[in-house]
Amino acid sequence: MEEHHIRLKQDSLQKETTTLNLGPTHPATHGVFQNVLEMDGERIVGATSTIGYIHRAFEKLSERRPYYQITPITDRLNYCSSPINNIGWHLTMEKLLGLKVPRRVDYMRVIIMELARISDHLICNSVVGVDSGAYTGFLYVMQYRELIYEIYEEICGSRLTTNIGRIGGFERNFNDKVFSKLDRFQKEYPGVQQEFENLFTHNRIFMDRTIGVGAISAERALNYSFTGPNLRAAGVDYDVRVAEPYCAYGELDFQIPVGKTGDCYDRFLVRNEEIWQSLSMIRQAREKMEKEPPEVFHADAPAYYLAPKEDVYTKMEALIYHFKIVMGEIDAPAGEVYHCVEGANGELGYYLISDGGRTPYRLHFRRPCFIYYQAYPELIHGALLSDAVICMSSLNLIAGEMDA
Repeated sequence: MEEHHIRLKQDSLQKETTTLNLGPTHPATHGVFQNVLEMDGERIVGATSTIGYIHRAFEKLSERRPYYQITPITDRLNYCSSPINNIGWHLTMEKLLGLKVPRRVDYMRVIIMELARISDHLICNSVVGVDSGAYTGFLYVMQYRELIYEIYEEICGSRLTTNIGRIGGFERNFNDKVFSKLDRFQKEYPGVQQEFENLFTHNRIFMDRTIGVGAISAERALNYSFTGPNLRAAGVDYDVRVAEPYCAYGELDFQIPVGKTGDCYDRFLVRNEEIWQSLSMIRQAREKMEKEPPEVFHADAPAYYLAPKEDVYTKMEALIYHFKIVMGEIDAPAGEVYHCVEGANGELGYYLISDGGRTPYRLHFRRPCFIYYQAYPELIHGALLSDAVICMSSLNLIAGEMDA
């Protein structure tokens, strides 16, 4: 009997686990969301993810706002690449309105969206480095995120939540400072990116920390509806810019980088290669933009585009449109559209239903990070706690996309 009692006690000790909260407010979570982990020592044997800590009801807010006032709400999705959110919404509205924008506007949008993608990727990959114990790369590339933010600031006056552009184009033309800062970025950043890759790509410690960690197969990734770099890292070459081209992407020459294993290392490599592709696209778009009339930066859409102040003060028609836009008195045509763009984290979609009124009848945002997070418990099952942190970083989970 005593022997049996000792054996039972040993079995119960072997099966004992610890509950650990990773989040909701913790530097390792990169945002306000919670993971309740069941730990067997350092090994994760179960995980439950929780969202809702920063729920802002932005879908319902959008349904109570005039169409042009929805742009600032989209800033709060992926705030690491806000301009892509903004322009994606403008493209959705233009699809509903049947509005054709000038070619130069398309090239301007490509430049801004690819700068935003670079900004997002360099943050993601440098933070993966930080979570593996390497801080230098993060500090180095952040100087160039700052330069990208300065370019935003010249265009729209904002840096993080940009509210950049308008339905039909941009609120102002690119000035000389924009091109000067863009020249500097294009000249300096390729060398910086190469140095950053030299620090990590073949670094034995970094490789040991990331290879085989948080891996997902192409089949499982598709079952979860993965898109973007996290899907391409698993070996699926889906990219919205190629599958359903928008703006001027159909004219540009670029490659879709793919991985094989879908692990943290492949996600890191795919994002690095996408930065090189983005630099190439910016160069191509600038070359094409220079062949277009330099004074053009928006479509002829007076019902959705504020007229210049001098016209508002001197022309009755401009004054009427200004008043109607500001007071939200413009009716949109009835219709149902879905438009998506290749966000920095994947397919960012807007499903819009208009009943012909001044606000959307229904607006749904397809947020890629919300989808990735469903897979997180599966990806970290059986991993070490330190692996769970680096896996979260490599997925680039942005808390702003979790709650709608």
